[in-house]
Amino acid sequence: MRIPFNNTYAQLPRRFYFKQEASKVPAPEVIRINTSLAKELSLDPNELKSAKGFAFLSGNATPEGADPLAQAYAGHQFGNFSPQLGDGRALLIGELLDQSGKRFDLQLKGSGPTPFSRSGDGRSALGPVLREYIVSEAMAALGVPTTRALAAVSTGEPVYRQHGPEPGGIFTRIAASHIRVGTFQYFHGRNDVEALQILTDYTIERHYPRASDPIELLRAVIAAQASLVAHWMSLGFIHGVMNTDNCAISGETIDFGPCAFMDKFHPQCVFSSIDRNARYAWGNQASIAHWNLMRFAETLLPLIDSDTEKAITLAETELKAFGDLFQKDYQTLFLQKLGLPEASSHDEIERCLKLLTKQEIDFTLFFRLLTRFAAGESSEPLAELFPDKVIFKDWLNDWNQSSLDVSKMRETNPILIPRNHRVEQAIQAGYQGDLAPFHRLVDALKNPFAEQEEYSDLETPPRPEEAVHETFCGT
Repeated sequence: MRIPFNNTYAQLPRRFYFKQEASKVPAPEVIRINTSLAKELSLDPNELKSAKGFAFLSGNATPEGADPLAQAYAGHQFGNFSPQLGDGRALLIGELLDQSGKRFDLQLKGSGPTPFSRSGDGRSALGPVLREYIVSEAMAALGVPTTRALAAVSTGEPVYRQHGPEPGGIFTRIAASHIRVGTFQYFHGRNDVEALQILTDYTIERHYPRASDPIELLRAVIAAQASLVAHWMSLGFIHGVMNTDNCAISGETIDFGPCAFMDKFHPQCVFSSIDRNARYAWGNQASIAHWNLMRFAETLLPLIDSDTEKAITLAETELKAFGDLFQKDYQTLFLQKLGLPEASSHDEIERCLKLLTKQEIDFTLFFRLLTRFAAGESSEPLAELFPDKVIFKDWLNDWNQSSLDVSKMRETNPILIPRNHRVEQAIQAGYQGDLAPFHRLVDALKNPFAEQEEYSDLETPPRPEEAVHETFCGT
């Protein structure tokens, strides 16, 4: 395999990672290669589909120039701090430069145990591999900063989870980097100021070269996270596990375990089976992002100023900006979804969302049918969503008095999202050896804002018997 690796993280001190090879698997088969992404990364899709490519993507061979390692990090998981987590089932194989010179990590997930596995097998079941491929590529097509899917592979061996044996898989993830809030916490928890300085300098150079010091890095990360979470919420997306080890410093969406897109709207909507107290509900995501950023700021205090009180004051000033940054992005996106002028009141958004909550209306379908109505189509399909037609018509008459920007509505209101029941159907079919639903869903979601008659069945909400009420972490 000729892969133009250009590795930098592997040159950091050894306490940042543990170097090792992937564990071999018996009978790998490539399920899908993202050919367009491969080309952007100057990779040859045909080589990836060759026998040597299969060996690389399954972890059975290490290409020349690769430098596999498991990254160290810590993290708050549901508010509880774990001083050592790390890559327990993943390896950073190396770094690539795309055609514009931008640097990316290439990581294998499900590649076997590492010193951070905490007695786990280091493997992944096929289901989480298919889920991450579907959802991460859908997020990219929706315009959300996200890690990407380069490949999905079946391993030919079972993994054992709570319901018994499941087919195994390996996912090849592309990310701007895998540096997390938890990476900083790992060294902060060890009082390793030297490592914090090295990590800060590296992060600034890689992600925020305009930042001249830790305060400017903090400012940039706050802005990136505010924008990201506002974008999630405008699409009805619930990350499901916003732990600090799943908060990427780059501002990308990372880790698609128990994530979900809402069907019926409710601000306290939760799908994750492990989020028992609704910590990461749709409506809590901004406050949790702010909480995560406070944890990030804590790690930078020794670098901001030797006077701790002064450092805290400077960090708190930056953190106070998060609310306004988030609110501005959130309001802009939702007013665009409603087709309303920028000067419109935030109350217009809240009135609409309260209507959707009370009437239990499908979030994505509502905004898409509203867009079609604004473009001149009948209001009947939209009205059919509402049990109480009087309340709906009162709202519609008030909304329809405004000057509407239909073009913005089309750009922000997708026709297709990876609906939970469709993702689950693709996974279950994959477990039975039928990957056609997976491929069809991935193909459809490449153009989420376009009218695609051949995929019209994927637009509809689930029937009661199809509804998915819980999603699960892949570990």
